[in-house]
Amino acid sequence: MFDVDVYLRRIGCGRQTGVSVDALRTLHKRHLMAIPYSSLAYGIGDGTDVVDLDEDAVFQRSVVDGRGGACYHLNRLFHRLLGELGYDVTLLAGSTAEGRAGLGTDIEHMFNRVTLGGDEWLVDVGYPGPTYVEPLRLCDTVQAQYGSQFRLVEQASGFALQRRGVATRWGVVYTFTTKPRQFGDWKELEDNLREILSDPGRDDTREVLCGRAVENGQVFLRQRRHLTVRNGREQVRTITDDAEHRMLLSRILSGDLD
Repeated sequence: MFDVDVYLRRIGCGRQTGVSVDALRTLHKRHLMAIPYSSLAYGIGDGTDVVDLDEDAVFQRSVVDGRGGACYHLNRLFHRLLGELGYDVTLLAGSTAEGRAGLGTDIEHMFNRVTLGGDEWLVDVGYPGPTYVEPLRLCDTVQAQYGSQFRLVEQASGFALQRRGVATRWGVVYTFTTKPRQFGDWKELEDNLREILSDPGRDDTREVLCGRAVENGQVFLRQRRHLTVRNGREQVRTITDDAEHRMLLSRILSGDLD
């Protein structure tokens, strides 16, 4: 069952119950360090419930058991946590290039916006990376975090969140609008996921996509591509050895990244 105190202890924020920008930063970063993004947290077919999701069951698996999940598991739970702590939190929808191509919908990524201290903050604990480790202020200035830079580029349809590292160019993380959303808005995504999984001619090409934050950046694995971002410097390797791939995946999921 969803429990605020258990949740806070699990992410190392047992005493972080105040409502402030500093507290929000701590909650956000500690969540990303404690709970992984994991495409493997739910079995094939088990992770297609997006709208009528059993929050208590997801809380047990994703948070208490520490197995993580996708954006609609992690950001939905974080939305509830922030609301119960007293934050003014709104659900937002975004999309990635991969999501539009593979899932056929623009309402794909689920994350949050918090209104606090006269500002609006983007809050996202359900994206594998590379992305922001602490909340981003919704503004037109470049913001730096642990060597990476972020900016929001206004477009006709909303915003493009862009990131660059020490030696990389600006690239789009995802696009989004600030229109408040309800969980039912992800019905198309849910239907598309079920259609993809029910295709009798489908080869099982389940994506391995796992990520976790570290103190000064992030580490993630997409299929065979292993990427670390520390102090804004990226290192990318293609893992060809099966044993090494299993080892790296295990470390990301367990948090043993030192």
